[in-house]
Order: sequence, then structure tokens, then C-alpha cells
Amino acid sequence: MDDFLKRIECYKVTYQPLDPDNYDKDLSFIKVINVGRRFLVNRVQDYIQSKIVYHLMNIHVHSHSIYLCRHGESNHNVEGRIGGDSELSPQGKQFAHALRDFIEEHQLWDLKVWTSQLRRTIQTAEELGVPYEQWKILNEIDAGVCEEMSYEMIENTFPEEFALRDQDKDHYGYQGGESYQDLVQRLETVVMELERQGNVLVVCHQAVMRCLLAYFLDKSAEDLPYMKCPLHTVLKLTSVAYGCKVELFYLSVETVNTHRDRPLDETLRDSALVPRRNSYTPLSSHDQVKRPRLYSAGKPPWLPLAPTPSALMPDGKAKLPQIGSRCLSPCVKESTLTAPRKLVAVSASE
Repeated sequence: MDDFLKRIECYKVTYQPLDPDNYDKDLSFIKVINVGRRFLVNRVQDYIQSKIVYHLMNIHVHSHSIYLCRHGESNHNVEGRIGGDSELSPQGKQFAHALRDFIEEHQLWDLKVWTSQLRRTIQTAEELGVPYEQWKILNEIDAGVCEEMSYEMIENTFPEEFALRDQDKDHYGYQGGESYQDLVQRLETVVMELERQGNVLVVCHQAVMRCLLAYFLDKSAEDLPYMKCPLHTVLKLTSVAYGCKVELFYLSVETVNTHRDRPLDETLRDSALVPRRNSYTPLSSHDQVKRPRLYSAGKPPWLPLAPTPSALMPDGKAKLPQIGSRCLSPCVKESTLTAPRKLVAVSASE
């Protein structure tokens, strides 16, 4: 502290304060007073500058810890399926009890608990016996048409898309779903809220936990999709000077391993694939029907691949959707009709 105060006195001799009223009124800058007690923002004019202001106004230097863990093992984890809205397995429920004991052992009485809106995280939090908040933006990455499929099913059904995602997992997403880049943008609000909160436990999912860890540990976009986030393990993140201290607690409840390693570069180079398509470009596959993400109680959690739109019609041909009293032009391809889109009603004279 003494050294820091002496440096400030040296700065006062050398540096001249900004003058927002006269000489520096045309400059873009933000002045932070007493580590966030007050802010002076001058001529912030574009998107990047406004995001910098938003970030600086949300970070704090007070001491706090963030606890990250995935939900307890789910039935889909046992079956090797991704996504969906499965419930906890017996081992997953055992982990929820162990997590409650962990909170009591570490006396985390002021801990805030956040979950997604999917059942496996909610069931995990309900066993803790403390209030918790549900965040929709904490839901697992959307796998689109590949929801509730195993990697083996995806590779057999969409072999080209499976290989393309291995080429660039950060940017590529299955049709109707999200890429890791999409997920990072979705989680921005959660990250900023974690910066300004006290002690928080986030019960989330594998892809979500990877994104949060990548932010706090300063990992690259290339490494993010392959970070190891095992089930039944709690990570404690504590901010320190120029970094983040990580402590790992394994709660000794057996579970399956859901991690999939980065594919070998030789495999990708040997694959004769067309240029990568990202999550904004439809798949070439004929299976264009997106599976529902949530299921009501009593329904089977997984159904066979949905038929193509043409297979749903008695004559084997899909009817073109109507706009008002007219039909869409026959030159419109069927694959584009099944993709999510907005149609504008027009009159016959138009």
C-alpha cells in the first residue's frame, strides 16, 4: 500500500489530468473514480466503446468466489445422448445430496444459486434446500436436429456435418442449433452479472461451463470447445491479481465420462470435405425438421428421425404454403420452406 501511494504521488508530478470541459472535450474516454464509486464518460460514440464502458462499470475488485459445476448425471448422460431435457439418474441424485453436504461443510450461507431452465439442473438445485434462480440463457448449447442423439447416431446420419463440426467446433453448429460462438454471445449477460455479484454457485451444463471457464481463465476460442468439465466436480474460481485461482473438488460420486477429445489433425486433413458451413447455413441433409427441446412428463424422451416434409403428405409431395389467397412460387425449393422464416402477407394487387 505504501509503495502504491508513493507511485501515485510520482504520477501527479508527471501526468496531467484530462480536461473534459475544455482541452479534451473532443476525446473519447471513461474516467473511473475510486475503483467504481463514480464514472465520467465522455464522447462514447460507437459499439466497441460502449461495450468497454459496460464492462468497466460492471467489474469490481471486492473479494468473492464463483463456484461452477454441472448438473448431476442425467439419464441421457448414461445413454450417451446430447441435449434434450432428461431427468437425473440415481447417481445424479446422489451427487445433488453430496453437493448439499459440500455447501454445509464450507459454510457457504450467503451463496446465491443459479440454474438453467432444464430439469437436470433444477433437480440438482432443489436438493440443496436453498433459494435458487433459473436463467434461460444458462440452458445447454442447442444441438438443433441432433438433439437427443448420440455422437455415433450423428456420425451415421450426418457424416459430413459430423466431420465439418470437428474442423471448426467453435464456429460450426448443427442445423437449427448453436455454435460455441453463438453460446458465448448468449452468455455475456451472465458473465457481467458474475463480475458484480458476491459468492455464486452456477449449476449448468458442459458447453456453458466451458464458456464461463474460458472467460475467467482467459482461454482461446480454439481451446474452449475441448476444455474438460467433468460431472460431479465443483470448481471454485477466486479472482487474484492478474488472473484467477482455480480449486477443484471431486465429490466422490461415480459417473460416466462425457468428454470428447479434440480429433487428430491428420484425420481432418485426410477428409475430402467441402468448405466449412457455419451455424447460419442450412445442412445439405434432407432431415430439415427440428426436434422439440422439451418433453412433457410421460412421453418417451427420444423419437426416431423425423420424416421429410414430403413424406408427411399422402401423395409423397409437400404442398406449398399459402400466403393470403396465393401460393408461393414453384421455383422456391422445398428445403427453404421448412427452414424457420417469416412470411409477409400481401394482397393480390401487390
